[in-house]
Amino acid sequence: METDFRVPLLHRISNIVSSNRSLEEMLGEIIGLTVQVTNCDACLVYLIDPEAAELVLRASQVPHAADLGAVRLKVGEGVTGWVAEHKSVVALSSNAAADPRFKRFQALVEDTYDAFLSVPLVSGGEVVGIVNVHHRESHEHTPDEIALLNFVGEQMGMAVEKARLAEQTAAIRRQLEERKLVERAKGILQSRHNITEEEAYFRLRNQSRRLRRPMRDLAEAIILSDDLGREPADV
Repeated sequence: METDFRVPLLHRISNIVSSNRSLEEMLGEIIGLTVQVTNCDACLVYLIDPEAAELVLRASQVPHAADLGAVRLKVGEGVTGWVAEHKSVVALSSNAAADPRFKRFQALVEDTYDAFLSVPLVSGGEVVGIVNVHHRESHEHTPDEIALLNFVGEQMGMAVEKARLAEQTAAIRRQLEERKLVERAKGILQSRHNITEEEAYFRLRNQSRRLRRPMRDLAEAIILSDDLGREPADV
């Protein structure tokens, strides 16, 4: 790969890693970088679900809306799982499906392609995901190509983990905020209707199910009505 290609690539990676992109945006960037480095026909990105010890399909170059989050592999299963388990690259230049480690998914047309390259996404020495590169026809993966994609995997692995932690922190913050709102709304209902805390909770939960609205929305409506000095008709 030409030197003048490396420089803008490294700048691009540096800008992405230092940004505050969301996890989904980071996964999209990985797809773009992979296509730039390998000129592949398809790219899939899996992330590890630590609780299940599984690799979950999270992004793809070829549209797979119904399969994202649904296609899963155990660590050690298939070539993808082998790469995650051994933290090592696998490059198959042709007839990839003949590899004894290969596991085919009917939903993934990429599994019918001839050449296959699988590289780990690494953060802090641990595998956090896998990038799979597919070529329809046979393709010799050059050492330079593999080295560059390995570099992408190392740098973007850190970026992915950073984005994932940020999303987890935001989710915890939202849960705490919702809990506070629900607690305040329960207190208002207890005072308004002279009921117990448990009865107030069940009233909120049942209305949430009946109206098909999040409990947080109902809690906010109760709090707003209390602030305005009037009682909502449905709670």
